[in-house]
Amino acid sequence: MPIGNAALVRELRTIRQSFSQLARSFSKIAPALTRPLTDAPASETVRRKPRLTAKQRAALKLQGRYMGTMRGLKPGQRAKVKKVRAAKGIRAAIAEARRMSR
Repeated sequence: MPIGNAALVRELRTIRQSFSQLARSFSKIAPALTRPLTDAPASETVRRKPRLTAKQRAALKLQGRYMGTMRGLKPGQRAKVKKVRAAKGIRAAIAEARRMSR
């Protein structure tokens, strides 16, 4: 039993709409398909907390103080503080930077 002209047009229109819907769906998921696949989504990745010894933690605090005091200095003053750090250590450099910033 042959399909009539109107029925054929209707079926072709249905196929075209289906392809359009498929294209829209693929364009929505395209960003997710281009990302590398992982076990967990990016928002749920768990980062291991670093285990620091007391000595490492103290060194990091000292480095933070040093960087904080260096921030407000001019380039010439920074160079002087760097020389002090190389010669006498970080604590002396922090003290010198604080003196210069006043």
